[in-house]
Amino acid sequence: MNRDDERPLYLRVAEQLRARITSGELREGDRLPSVPGLATELGISRSTAAEALKVLISEGLAVARSGSGTFVRLPREPQRLIRAWYRASMYGSPFRQDMERQGREAGWTYESETVQASPEIRDRLGLDEPAGDAEDVVRTDYVFSADGEPVMLSTSWEPLAITRGTPIALPEDGMLAGRGVAERMLSIGVAIDDWVEEVGARPGTADECERLQHAPGSIMMTIQRTYYSGERPVETADIVVPADRFSLVYSGKMGRIPGE
Repeated sequence: MNRDDERPLYLRVAEQLRARITSGELREGDRLPSVPGLATELGISRSTAAEALKVLISEGLAVARSGSGTFVRLPREPQRLIRAWYRASMYGSPFRQDMERQGREAGWTYESETVQASPEIRDRLGLDEPAGDAEDVVRTDYVFSADGEPVMLSTSWEPLAITRGTPIALPEDGMLAGRGVAERMLSIGVAIDDWVEEVGARPGTADECERLQHAPGSIMMTIQRTYYSGERPVETADIVVPADRFSLVYSGKMGRIPGE
């Protein structure tokens, strides 16, 4: 390193690592030196080594994986995430269809539980006041992946008043597991015919950034979605996607005003 360079040492170390990445010496998925290893290799303090790695993570050139180390992560062109009402088929998982169009393999993990809806979710689903401690919704937390990389988080809530006692009470169990809200609801005679999405952006929480393998404070796009059957809300969800990985694309067909 140039001794005449007046920049802080951690920035000079970061630049050295960055050059190894941009030159192709370190490739996508390669493990970067550990903090102790980098400190020993360059004769610097561990705190300086740690700060240098943090710079690469903040730039999106590396990702820290708890218990595994820090790995090279090259910038990519944002992938299109289609938010369209009119699809070639209403059946199956919309996320899987999106990923297949892009030549990527979709997957997800989930955890479902019955809970009592919070006041915000009660309002979104049009639920009456709770009866004591009665559980009245199924909450499902998802981590969606593309080619094994986590790319989207979603938490959904479905009213038990609609699904209790049916084969679709748990979204990822039974014959229609993973088939998407529209197909599942239609199987019990509930046809989804409208939807509303509210899109925003904010820094990701520590938990969101860790689960999506992004640097702390990375900007996330948020989607608050609610599906309707007639005037009745039948599912609502909070969706989180990294702003540097996806662009949201909305499309729909224009109709004629009734009576014209």
